[in-house]
Amino acid sequence: MPPHAEGMRIGLFGGSFNPPHDAHRLVALTALRRLGLDAVWWLVSPGNPLKAGRGLAPLDARIAAARKLASHPRIHVTGVEAALGTRFTFDTIAELKARCRGVRFVWIMGADNLAQFHLWQNWRGIAGLLPIAVVDRPGASLKAAAGVAAQTLSRYRLSEADGRLLADARPPAWVFLHGIKSPLSSTALREKMQLQSN
Repeated sequence: MPPHAEGMRIGLFGGSFNPPHDAHRLVALTALRRLGLDAVWWLVSPGNPLKAGRGLAPLDARIAAARKLASHPRIHVTGVEAALGTRFTFDTIAELKARCRGVRFVWIMGADNLAQFHLWQNWRGIAGLLPIAVVDRPGASLKAAAGVAAQTLSRYRLSEADGRLLADARPPAWVFLHGIKSPLSSTALREKMQLQSN
């Protein structure tokens, strides 16, 4: 478990990080700055229930690569989900909240994930556990805004200007952060590596 203390504002940024890339770092840095967070924890998942496990690098290798890339004193890369034995995001968050009493957690996701958030196991429960920050991704804004989750949670959306209030907001609460976008994606990088190896 990364360092934490009561009253800290910590962003949770989950994913397979297969492979990690500069867009992941950009999302974390954007959240640190715009939300006034003390730290961001990258939760490197053993596997994504919505994706096939084929082509998934070993967890230790993904954690090592993510640590090398993150290279920031307030970004902590962890395999805590594997350590906790949780598979779904809701269970991971619930366990972290139980173990880290008084920490003000915020879930961080890219806009591409908001578009499919309604497919996640107990997504409404996740929205009820902690505030959510959505960081814009190229080509995902309109699809995300028109998606089931964004429409269902629309009345709980905070103004982007109020991003620093998010960690203290009672869930459900969420904010959409616009700004610098990176076209990088793990899927595109894996496809490029596969083409180069053939």
